[in-house]
Amino acid sequence: MRAFIDQFNSPFVGAYLDVGNVLATGFPEHWIRILGPRIRRVHFKDYRRAVGSVDGFVELLSGDVNWPAVMRELRAIDYTGWIAAEMIPPVPFYKHAPEMLVHNSSQAMDAIFALGA
Repeated sequence: MRAFIDQFNSPFVGAYLDVGNVLATGFPEHWIRILGPRIRRVHFKDYRRAVGSVDGFVELLSGDVNWPAVMRELRAIDYTGWIAAEMIPPVPFYKHAPEMLVHNSSQAMDAIFALGA
């Protein structure tokens, strides 16, 4: 991936790192170190590896992402771009109060940003 990006030799070509998707086959903290300044945007979601399918995607802080390591690596590469959270569909988890998904995701993001400092 690093070589693929570098072959373009352009500041307009970079990586959009999805932390949860990477966890399905690797470790996001390793990819952050490998890609470094090539990372243009970051996408947070969480995943339980033991599930091994699309059903393994869970709410932030509920899966196997090593959030302290992810935050340490993002800080190590001086990442200052925005980070988007992907929220799983509220049903069936939030059947009666789906707005709680946004609230809980916001609190989880605040907690994640405080990790690995």
